[in-house]
Amino acid sequence: MLNETLSHFLSLSVFLYQAIFPCSFPELLPANTVDQQQYLGKWYFKAAVSRKEADIQNFKALDNIWFTMEKTANGTLLLTGHLNIGGKCVEQNWTYHIHPERNDLELEGKTERRNLLWSGKWANCPECIIFQEVEPPLSPTDSEDSLNRFMLYSRQSDVDAEVVPAFLKNAACHNMLASVTLPQKKEFCT
Repeated sequence: MLNETLSHFLSLSVFLYQAIFPCSFPELLPANTVDQQQYLGKWYFKAAVSRKEADIQNFKALDNIWFTMEKTANGTLLLTGHLNIGGKCVEQNWTYHIHPERNDLELEGKTERRNLLWSGKWANCPECIIFQEVEPPLSPTDSEDSLNRFMLYSRQSDVDAEVVPAFLKNAACHNMLASVTLPQKKEFCT
């Protein structure tokens, strides 16, 4: 009886909190209409969040990552990542296609994945961008996406101390409690 009462009280408390302080939502930056030029250049990975630990597990082996985004001759975007894994530098490339009829980016080789761009204002960082990767459930009976993670990127290697906590707080409000923030203790790879 006490457990039931406590459970009802907690549910009511969460509902009232959400009614008074509703979760904020990030602003979508449609890939087919956004000014791509402003997003070209260097980006530093700051943090990732998800509902599932497995979605962000690969980031935990990294010390730091920075990316360059370039527009190629055929209208695609080339993302080159410079990853520092245990003091070793690894370079990796991803090619994204922009389609006029879609608001997301298509990752070459992963056509089922949706790649969405969101405004960094959700993390109180106008100079940041949030990148979301979503893959559909593995089977028709699954109710949850097989992958759904948000990643925060900044133009600078150092950001205001409030940026990452704001990102984590807003994500937690949407039940994305699994998170990773890279230590950035080693030199950035070149």
